[in-house]
Amino acid sequence: MELPKFLLGDNTDYPNAIFIVHTEFPRFIINLENDEVEWMEEFDKEDEKELASEAENLFQAANDFYDRELERYDE
Repeated sequence: MELPKFLLGDNTDYPNAIFIVHTEFPRFIINLENDEVEWMEEFDKEDEKELASEAENLFQAANDFYDRELERYDE
C-alpha cells in the first residue's frame, strides 16, 4: 500500500490535539497543540546529528501540510 507523506489525525481522548503523522523515514507523530513529537524510529548517535538539522524542515513541512488541509476544507 502506498501512503501519503503526511496524515492528519485526531482522537476524542485528546479533544484539543491535532496530530500529523509523517509516514516516511524518519517517521514521527507531532501534536500541533503542544508541538510534542513522538519518533517512531530508533536512532544512533550519528543519525541524531543528521536528524537535528533535518527535523526543523520536517516540522515546517508538517505545519504546511496542516495549513493546506485547512484551506481545502474551507473550499
